[in-house]
Amino acid sequence: MTAATEYDSRYLKGVLLFNRAEYFEAHEVWEDLWHETAGPERRFIQGLIQAAVCVYHASNGNALGSRRLFHSGRRYMSGFAARHLGVDAEYFWNMMEQALAEFLFDQSVRVATLQVEFIPKIALLPEPHFWPEDT
Repeated sequence: MTAATEYDSRYLKGVLLFNRAEYFEAHEVWEDLWHETAGPERRFIQGLIQAAVCVYHASNGNALGSRRLFHSGRRYMSGFAARHLGVDAEYFWNMMEQALAEFLFDQSVRVATLQVEFIPKIALLPEPHFWPEDT
């Protein structure tokens, strides 16, 4: 069992929204946090923002936008420890790749198809002390 930790409530709200497949809303919440964040965490949060919008675009059939955001989001989160801000980034992006596999590396595909069963749920370790209640 891991010890609980404190995370920014906006970060947690974005995680809850992402896990509920409310990707645009997760992006909005994380973007608010991103504006106030400095240092390496800023890049990590930007990667999460781009992941959320990537899935949002894919769910609307936009293969080009989804591909671009997948690659840039993965770059933003690369180089972090195996688990940063509670997220296993390598696992997260590997699952994202599976969810987008049907069009991700084929530039000729114009309409995205999303394999929703592979979209990762974000599990934070260590677990937060609390989860926001107003989401």
